[in-house]
Amino acid sequence: MSKGRLEAFSDGVIAILITIMVLELRVPHDPTWNALRELAPKLGAYALSFVFLGIYWNNHHHMFHATRQITGGVLWANLHLLFWLSLIPFATAWMGENHNAPVPTSAYGIVMMLAGIAYYILERTIIAGEGPDSTLAEAVGQETKGIVSVVLYGLAIPLAFVHQGISDAIYVLVALMWLVPDRRIEGTLRRTEQHRV
Repeated sequence: MSKGRLEAFSDGVIAILITIMVLELRVPHDPTWNALRELAPKLGAYALSFVFLGIYWNNHHHMFHATRQITGGVLWANLHLLFWLSLIPFATAWMGENHNAPVPTSAYGIVMMLAGIAYYILERTIIAGEGPDSTLAEAVGQETKGIVSVVLYGLAIPLAFVHQGISDAIYVLVALMWLVPDRRIEGTLRRTEQHRV
């Protein structure tokens, strides 16, 4: 199966999710800095989620660049990931609207944790179809950073009931971990192409 349709569909879904999130931001009626200050929690939640969706889009792009074949299992695993990503605008809006409340902050962590697990499942489904010697398998290895991210989300969920700021800090930490460019797939593809020449 061609991977072009899967990539195009996934790109479109992520673009729509970002659009939905920005449309949730309401323009203040007062033309003052104070009015913008009141929107700070919503803007902060939007910025964090925008970064997360950007990270998913970037990593998804790299993962499928290294993927040779698409199976039915990969299609379903990709839809599973897109399902959890589709809940990010809802979780973002709820957390931004109730920035000091533990339940929305915890729910945000649940959505992010399940999206991280879904991404890991997608990655392992591709590797299972292509084999342990595939480009993707060579590039990602044991995927330590993904597992650490899921564990951190798991910690942030109950910590929201201790103090919401702790969970927010963990979410930012995970985003910063992934903002550092992950060059494993690019490096592996470059080495593979050099060996062919």
